[in-house]
Amino acid sequence: MSKSPILMWFRRDLRLGDHEALTAACHSGRQVIPVFIYDEITEDMGAAPKMRLGLSIASLSQSLEAAGSRLILRCGDALKELRALIAEAGAGAVYWSRMYDPRTKDRDTVLKAALKNDGIDTESVKGLVLIEPWTVATKTGGFYKVYTPMWKAVRDNEVSETLPVPAQIPVPESWPKTDALDDWRMDAAMHRAAPGLLAHCTVGEAAASDRLEAFVATRVSNYVKNRDLPAVKGTSGLSENLTYGEISPRVCWHAGWKALHEGKADAEIFLKELVWREFAYHLAFHTPRITTSNWKEDWDAFPWNSKETAEVTAWKQGRTGIRFVDAAMREMYVTGTMHNRGRMIVASYLTKHLLTHWKIGLDWLAECLIDWEPCSNGMGWQWSAGSGPDATPFFRVFNPVTQLDKFDKDRAYVKRWIAEGTKSPSATALAYYDMIPQSWGMEPSDRYPDPIVPADVGRQRALDAYQNRGF
Repeated sequence: MSKSPILMWFRRDLRLGDHEALTAACHSGRQVIPVFIYDEITEDMGAAPKMRLGLSIASLSQSLEAAGSRLILRCGDALKELRALIAEAGAGAVYWSRMYDPRTKDRDTVLKAALKNDGIDTESVKGLVLIEPWTVATKTGGFYKVYTPMWKAVRDNEVSETLPVPAQIPVPESWPKTDALDDWRMDAAMHRAAPGLLAHCTVGEAAASDRLEAFVATRVSNYVKNRDLPAVKGTSGLSENLTYGEISPRVCWHAGWKALHEGKADAEIFLKELVWREFAYHLAFHTPRITTSNWKEDWDAFPWNSKETAEVTAWKQGRTGIRFVDAAMREMYVTGTMHNRGRMIVASYLTKHLLTHWKIGLDWLAECLIDWEPCSNGMGWQWSAGSGPDATPFFRVFNPVTQLDKFDKDRAYVKRWIAEGTKSPSATALAYYDMIPQSWGMEPSDRYPDPIVPADVGRQRALDAYQNRGF
């Protein structure tokens, strides 16, 4: 068994460089069979993230072929397919990078025990995070429930150096059968919007590396100011690539520290954003409910709307009459991403002005975001709603009108994404109508709607609801 092949099970680590599991497999002296399995967790993904995952799988497959290897694709229950591959290839081990969202973690726990019972070696290693959730603790031995103390605790931790792409990936004498990626039709749920979304994706390990390099070279110096301006390309954009593991957080961390040591002080805020991402994974590991239910359980009694009302539909369609909200929702529908300031505004408006449960918003963005990830997005929604750890205070209600005045003074962002009432709409604003379902019946010539809930009215409604519940 010590010389039998290793199945290298790729999941959200779709790269060759700085890959601990792949490196260990290649250094074992055994043949390595790269595998991706389209299981029920993948099947349940939303339309945009599933399409984007398919692009990443294709890119990884090309990288493996260039390295003299190949990616074996299987569709079905993960344990069943791994067992079938073990039998076909005579494999004696399965390696993978650990994940921390509750559903995947539960699957992997069951799968690992079953394979060990079969006499198969399993090796799961770090790959999705900088710091394993069980390796950082407060002075009392618990996990961090507030971000700032965690940042202070890990800021100066030594992070090991990155790993190079393996010089050689040992291949088997014969390959197991494989599915064809096109047969999975991972873009099917996008319907007519698929080509438009594709134009906004930055796919693969090489592209992710170039994106990081460009950010550090040209934008990190003004990151503090520009990251809050939605009309400015001021952020790294790396959440898309980190979601699928096309680049590792360790590579980003070392690049940030290098920039900081070169005198680019704003790079520290970039490093803090990486640790904010870590914070989400740690919370999901220790308190799995954060991805599906209120982290603060006393919010279970809050009378949020949980139905698809006309207000909710308007929010989804970017037709609330609140320009910052609508521009952000339309940006997401066209590009599959949304500026971080926009994410805060649309979440606050839904949960506070519209008094609608954050889970409705979370589920909708899970359909539309190419950088969707259950841990980060669960924490982000609950931060905005006030029901989560280290949350914005429930009584803080973002005013989307004054926020627009502050962060989009000349309305460049609004003009980019809203066509109604404009003599010469931008190409990006018009693209929205090519992406949305035709059943929505929207046209650029429509009158821009009045606010479904004005900013001042919504704020007071939220404060009254909080007071009535004793918050």
